[in-house]
Amino acid sequence: MQAAARAYTNIALIKYWGKKDEQLILPMNSSLSLTLNAFYTETRVTLQQSLSCDEIIMDGKVLSGHSAEKIIRFMNQVRDQSGNRTYALIVTNNHVPVASGFASSASGFAALAASAARAYGLDCSGVALSRLARRGSGSASRSIYGGFVKWMKGTKDEDSYAVPIDPANWGIRLVVVAVNRQKKKISSRLGMKRTVQTSPFYPIWMKEAEKDLGRMEQAIHHHDLEMIGEIAEANALKMHATMLAATPPFTYWEEGTLTVMRRAAHLREQGIPCYFTIDAGPNVKLICSVEHVDQILDDLSDFFPLEALITAEPGPGVQFLEDPIH
Repeated sequence: MQAAARAYTNIALIKYWGKKDEQLILPMNSSLSLTLNAFYTETRVTLQQSLSCDEIIMDGKVLSGHSAEKIIRFMNQVRDQSGNRTYALIVTNNHVPVASGFASSASGFAALAASAARAYGLDCSGVALSRLARRGSGSASRSIYGGFVKWMKGTKDEDSYAVPIDPANWGIRLVVVAVNRQKKKISSRLGMKRTVQTSPFYPIWMKEAEKDLGRMEQAIHHHDLEMIGEIAEANALKMHATMLAATPPFTYWEEGTLTVMRRAAHLREQGIPCYFTIDAGPNVKLICSVEHVDQILDDLSDFFPLEALITAEPGPGVQFLEDPIH
């Protein structure tokens, strides 16, 4: 009645932005991501008959408030599916900044879904885990798998899940620039909701995102890194444009965000293929090939401390841990 799992974050190259069903977390558009090896979450779930409620320990501290309530709601769904009403001790360690645009909810709920599913005796196959993880965080559906992953928006709970499409083992890298690791002022959930409800650009975004997805799948199939970068960069800018058109308008960008965007353009002028993508936060991820990583790091080191620059390789899918974490 105990299980532990590790899951890695992912970076959306075709963004998920907006829900058509808040309870089931069904997205307005399909999306596509790359799982990264640089950031991950490890979670252990232990069923305990003595507990009168779930107990959650995150990074060594007892979790309470809204974050705990979100996990408890997720665990209630696990209990509903399994028919086992036993509460659990949940111990989770994040090796990723929380709520700052590094996709901590993706790795967090993917690890929780895997460990909870195994502890409660649920189906641990990829599709089942992806659907379950989605109920905690939409992007977590993609962190079940490694490499390039597509999350099909679906029309209901049963057909909204992610599938792997390419192992990404052909030299693609991401240089992550940690502009600001602090918690963002506007959560992704609130940002999505405001954009869907008020941005006049949102209907255009949905159409463009689906077009970008088809083009991105072709670029990945051909291992065309420059095309992948161009599409990802344009898709990110379109998503952030919908936020600037919302009422009231908002943006996650900071001065450092703009600096990285400018450096990417400068590097391309110097003949180095380098493209940015930005999630709901100020931090920037640069898409490049392994052969250009050192040149990109050298350029960025004039503007950012070395500890703010992280090189990420494509990461694996969720992993069950034989020696549960402590």
